[in-house]
Amino acid sequence: MTFVTISKRLETIAHYCPQGARVADIGSDHALLASYLLLQGIASSVIAGELNEGPYQAALRQIHTLQIRDRASVRKGDGLAVLSPGEVDVVCIAGMGGQLIASILEAGIDKLEGVQRLVLQPNVGEEVVRRWMLQHGWQLIAETILEEDGILYEILVAERGNATLPYENKDRSREELLKIGPFLWEQKQPPLLKKWQQEREKWEKVLVQLSRSDKPEAAERVGQIKSEVEWIEGVIACLRTDRP
Repeated sequence: MTFVTISKRLETIAHYCPQGARVADIGSDHALLASYLLLQGIASSVIAGELNEGPYQAALRQIHTLQIRDRASVRKGDGLAVLSPGEVDVVCIAGMGGQLIASILEAGIDKLEGVQRLVLQPNVGEEVVRRWMLQHGWQLIAETILEEDGILYEILVAERGNATLPYENKDRSREELLKIGPFLWEQKQPPLLKKWQQEREKWEKVLVQLSRSDKPEAAERVGQIKSEVEWIEGVIACLRTDRP
């Protein structure tokens, strides 16, 4: 095989992998990103990690189609357990919840020795991932939000460094920027506005459901959600007026 077609989401992740890097893709989705990185001459070698037998076999079949498969390895295991310390320069984890991504990084933290860059794409729970980076000395260096097939994706890129730096001297607090994304807030791309409009709609639906409940704790929860919706409306107002 001399080419592979991948999604805009995976192309964007590939864009953040430095030239010549040794890249691990954990939860590799048929090893498509790994194959693309090799075929485009971006990665010098790739490791595709899969937890379950079915995806592992699918990744093996995909890699077997490559003429340069000697530079690729498909491994079955849980998260970063498929790696040895110092074996790769970049770790990509995409298409999972933010809580799961943070758990994978935490459980395999010793395997991050020698890793220079993390490229992470949580489907939900981006705040959890940013918070993990902040707590473990990984400096967020870039963020992108994109829409593909009606779904919004955020991609977070980090390197070892001053983890608090992206949150300093901004017009929003650190806690707010952990939710929004410091670079996304600066860029104010149209998909970010759409994301927070969807968040508002989600919480408004929850409010409607809670209003039908006569449980005492429902009233307290209503107050919390109303505060959240009010905050989101402030974010939306700024995104509408401050577009670059």
